[in-house]
Amino acid sequence: MENFVIITDSSCDMPKDFREKYSIDDCLMGLIYFPDGHSEYVDFDWEKYDPVEFYESMRDKKVNYKTAYAPMGDILATFEKHLKSGKDIICITLSSALSGTYQSCEMAKNELLQKYPERKIICVDSLRYSLACTQLVIMAAKKRAEGFTLEETVQYLENNKNRIHQMGSMDDLFFLCKTGRITNFKAFFGTLMGINAMADINRKGLSEVVCKVKGKKTALDAIINYMKNTIVNPQEQTIFIAQSNRQAAAELLRDMIIEEFSPKEVIIAPLGMSSGVSIGPGLCAAYYLGEEISADMALEKQIMADFLEKRGK
Repeated sequence: MENFVIITDSSCDMPKDFREKYSIDDCLMGLIYFPDGHSEYVDFDWEKYDPVEFYESMRDKKVNYKTAYAPMGDILATFEKHLKSGKDIICITLSSALSGTYQSCEMAKNELLQKYPERKIICVDSLRYSLACTQLVIMAAKKRAEGFTLEETVQYLENNKNRIHQMGSMDDLFFLCKTGRITNFKAFFGTLMGINAMADINRKGLSEVVCKVKGKKTALDAIINYMKNTIVNPQEQTIFIAQSNRQAAAELLRDMIIEEFSPKEVIIAPLGMSSGVSIGPGLCAAYYLGEEISADMALEKQIMADFLEKRGK
């Protein structure tokens, strides 16, 4: 078996039992800054904080949290621990379009390879976040178990990362407004009217709204329709669902996915702190492997346009 470890960061939201199952050796922990000014490492496995209470605290739009990526000292210490033990490293990070984690890991790599020139470190910009990044980490672990070399594993990830889809709805548009996706006016009236923004992750590593639909039932139907048109070999997949205070919707989506696609399993997990600070309450999204995302997302937007036309919306 190839002598390398797989490291990711706390924005991947990978559940603890999956980290253990796939021998994910370390996660670089980011920081969260609370409204009172104090900071902590993110509560990666929700052991200290309750996710429902965390997202409820954002509902009045006045409570603001901030995050920061893992300190450079932590990255250096984590990498060096494995280099000292004779292991090479693949580090899979949150999308560089959303964070400086990838750049920091590259800096740490360049510094440490001067000290350990016989070792290898390759940092992979996932161009994904949350459970989409988890899907990429699992891919890497499976290839390692199959005997792929470090370089072969990285090449496989690079060839396939734009096949990992996110499809779901965001029903609190105020938080899309905070990230510049929609104006305040549209956010206010969109939320009042029950508008759900439907998004996938584009090739630049950003969530891109492909359509907006009215009503939760239409949003769930749109997710299933989109998956029908993009998923590949669903019966062989573990499909993840991330939710931020939308557990009931996530359970309904899970049941619909099982009925439609019969995957190996469907796992629901709360959206982690690192991503949740920017997204806020209201997300319910599925993460799965499918056809490669088009360069300008024209195909993905057409899928949704066709769905809405058939629905008469």
